[in-house]
Amino acid sequence: MPNKNNQTLTNAIEHDSSTWKTFSKLLPYIFEHKLVLFLSILLLIISAFVDTSLIAILQPLLDRGFVANDQNFLLMSPFYIFGLVFVRGISNYGYAFFLTLISSDIVLKIRQRLFNHYIDATVSYYDQNSTGKLLSRITYDCDQVASSSSDTLITIIRETAFICGLFYTMISNSWQLSLSLIIVTPIVVGLISFVSIKFRKLAKNMQNSMGDVTMSVEQMLKGYREILVFGAQEEESRNFNKVNNKFRHDTMRLVSISALSTPIVQLVVSFAIAFVLLMASNPELSITPGQFTVVFSSLVALMQPIKSLTSVNADFQKGMAACQTLFAIFEQPIEKDNGKIHIEHVKGNIEFKNVTFNYETRKEKVLKNINFKVNQGETIALVGRSGSGKTTIASLIPRLYEINEGQILIDNYNIQDLTLYSLRNQIGLISQNVHLFNDTIANNIAYGRIGEYSQEQIEDAAKKAYAYDFIKNFENGFDTIVGESGILLSGGQRQRIAIARVLLRNTPILILDEATSALDTESEQAIQLAMNDLRKGRTSIVIAHRLSTIESANEILVIDDGKIVEKGTHLDLLKENKIYASLYNREFNN
Repeated sequence: MPNKNNQTLTNAIEHDSSTWKTFSKLLPYIFEHKLVLFLSILLLIISAFVDTSLIAILQPLLDRGFVANDQNFLLMSPFYIFGLVFVRGISNYGYAFFLTLISSDIVLKIRQRLFNHYIDATVSYYDQNSTGKLLSRITYDCDQVASSSSDTLITIIRETAFICGLFYTMISNSWQLSLSLIIVTPIVVGLISFVSIKFRKLAKNMQNSMGDVTMSVEQMLKGYREILVFGAQEEESRNFNKVNNKFRHDTMRLVSISALSTPIVQLVVSFAIAFVLLMASNPELSITPGQFTVVFSSLVALMQPIKSLTSVNADFQKGMAACQTLFAIFEQPIEKDNGKIHIEHVKGNIEFKNVTFNYETRKEKVLKNINFKVNQGETIALVGRSGSGKTTIASLIPRLYEINEGQILIDNYNIQDLTLYSLRNQIGLISQNVHLFNDTIANNIAYGRIGEYSQEQIEDAAKKAYAYDFIKNFENGFDTIVGESGILLSGGQRQRIAIARVLLRNTPILILDEATSALDTESEQAIQLAMNDLRKGRTSIVIAHRLSTIESANEILVIDDGKIVEKGTHLDLLKENKIYASLYNREFNN
């Protein structure tokens, strides 16, 4: 069964909102810079007015300067033209600088908002969206917004003002010759509107294609070892070529329509030029050489702004498609924190009462009426086949997912009533796949509390985690950069860094999710010593890979098909000779 929220997001992205409706959501970001925006628009209009004036001056220059032989006017004309060009240069620099300033700030805020939304998103959101596509939203889509809020805005405002200025110049010189505009204008507007719809659809396809490209690259970078080992280079290359070619195909379709629409619009304008030439040949019209030149030059000059508006429409529609996607993401629910109780430090008593849970992407229940209790300082182990629900139980304690029925209590507090920060501040988690950040060892140990702990406290945590010796062997010691995901460290070293991180925070509750399953026997024994020290005085939930590591647990729960089917100590479960005994004997017989 599809996730309702994810399906809603998909529908919101695919729904073709109007350009204005989408752009209106961008306006609050733009209007934060009202003064700068006003100055930018003013400078854009001045620039367009200067361009129009340079054409309009042709009429007095010809009629007054050359036909009437007004020498004073001819002498002053160069200064007038120089002044116009100087003003044009200043205004062009001004609006380009100001609009880029606005655009960069808009993209900064939208990208930051998207990043914050990712941080606050639920775990389910990440379960259902690939990393590649999420990266595409924060890179490619945000860049498209930058284009629509700066370069596109410059073109639209300036060229529109220029066209209006040309219309006024033509009509003020000869309204008879300008009649062609009545025919041309609605045709051009209709054509641009039609092309806009096509651009929006193609822009959405390009977004999805770019997401597929990013996802393909991301999967290759993460799985390059497997690609090499299994000799899948050609297969991955073919897969990437397929999505990459799809993006190229969508891009070419967009360029094709944009390139075709421009000559069509210019062809329509050429009919207006032909009409002017035809009207000018009528002897009954008293048209001076200057007036004819201005009208004719204005029509020719119309070619460029109309071409620019038609071409920039593709970029604008790409920006609007990106805006629609981003704002659809912003409207999705984030992780809810309805808790009102802030706790500083709990004892660590945990109780599950009739807990039932199913993932949003699955109809069947993953956990069914789970009941158990762990007292302060005790260790409880979860055992079962893969997919039985062990990790799900551990994930519910820090509220990575919300339960459907029942209650989870910590020190008799319903975890729903606790603030997420204070709840998670009580829990230390070490999983099979330890994630380290591309930072120093010291900062990875102090992660989430960088600056709060002294170097001595960090080193003390490393010593307790049996990590101090290997850290000191590095040339830069605790200042060693571990690389992306800690790639420069071995699996055992990464695990010990994770243990040091939990020891430093001194949390009363500990969750160990198959923390030693990926290690060799020698590394596991070393890590197990650190784990045993770590569990002292803490309430521990241990998901076991090797059953020999949990023999001393206060209680062992055997999970099967989302239910607790056995519970007891190691010796009690061996005596029952059921599922646990079968799993244990199988491990030691291999």
